[in-house]
Amino acid sequence: MATEPARKGRALNRGRVLRTERLTPHMIRVVMGGEGLAGFAAGEFTDHYVKLLFRRPGVEYPEPFDMERVRAELPRDQWPVTRTYTVRAWDAEAVELTVDFVHHGDKGLAGPWAASARPGDEILFTGPGGAYAPRAGAGWHLLAGDESALPAIAASLERIPEGAPARVFVEVAGPEEEQELPTPGDAEIVWLHRGGGPVGDLLVEAVQKLEFPAGEVHAFVHGEANFVKALRRHLRIERGLPMERLSISGYWRRGRDEDGWQSSKPDWNRQVEEEEAQALS
Repeated sequence: MATEPARKGRALNRGRVLRTERLTPHMIRVVMGGEGLAGFAAGEFTDHYVKLLFRRPGVEYPEPFDMERVRAELPRDQWPVTRTYTVRAWDAEAVELTVDFVHHGDKGLAGPWAASARPGDEILFTGPGGAYAPRAGAGWHLLAGDESALPAIAASLERIPEGAPARVFVEVAGPEEEQELPTPGDAEIVWLHRGGGPVGDLLVEAVQKLEFPAGEVHAFVHGEANFVKALRRHLRIERGLPMERLSISGYWRRGRDEDGWQSSKPDWNRQVEEEEAQALS
């Protein structure tokens, strides 16, 4: 998840909360709408994301809010903080944007905001970005992730071609965190309950043990950086998959807040790529 302020040239959207719903004990759905979303557009990808802007307490921002003025007039430590979240759904006709938030009490910014959001509340954001959608011509699909990747996995399953084989592994804290995941595809969905165990261990084991179906796979693997690294090595080196058949990235990393992870992510990715190149050479 990225945490940099909005960059120059990115359109600023203004969403107003229409309604909220607690999907599971730790997943909150927020549906936004309003005239400020009139120019918003999503749908090409199933991992579309938006960058939510959270104003820092005690800082006076220009009104109407203008990120370019903020960058020009305020010191960097007073710029709003951003948090990146997947677009769970976008209904252009109804002008409704749905975003699902993992909520762990008072930790973080976005989760507590979602828990306290009420109809009429405003949230500013940029986007959407995105790069992945299930490939129509793939022989089968592999999707694996933790809670942070669940919205993208759910959106992707809705776009799997009718009857297309899919193997899906989702790791959550326990059975109470499971959700309905409708799909027109022929999907085998496995929920992995970690309990108090480390995030991702069950996912790595499940994918390593998977007997791959026949045909060319198109894979989506996202979530905590350590298990993503392990699965990338497995898929690239042991299974021999080329990068063009993978969408794989760490959304977050154990022991780091989002700002710390994003600042170290380029070096992390570089090291992963170097180790991978050595193993493949």
